[in-house]
Amino acid sequence: MLTTVALGLASRRFAAALPGFVAAYAGDALWAAMVFWLAAAAFPRAGTARLAAGALALSVAVEVSQLHHAPWIDAVRATRPGALVLGHGFLWSDLACYAVGVGAAALLDRVLLARAFGRSAPRPSTA
Repeated sequence: MLTTVALGLASRRFAAALPGFVAAYAGDALWAAMVFWLAAAAFPRAGTARLAAGALALSVAVEVSQLHHAPWIDAVRATRPGALVLGHGFLWSDLACYAVGVGAAALLDRVLLARAFGRSAPRPSTA
């Protein structure tokens, strides 16, 4: 998760040094991947598909919330932490970035689980 956050912040800070496509979209994909990692940390026994669905749903909800501009939420978004978590304005392209980011994190999760628990082992569950 920390690597994902570091890469996301670096993609914004050093955007001028990156190819345009990467500079424009990497941060959003990495943000959604971070949501996946947070979900995995909060719900360690959840399956990868459920984590991905939850992370994508939360990412989409945050993006859609950007259509609402009450003074209190805009004041939160005006702060650096608020902007990093909630963003500023709705963009359709962000939804595609979130799908890519969550998908990449879910794929990496499956690879890491396969290495840790055997090739076909699913995420450990309570059921």
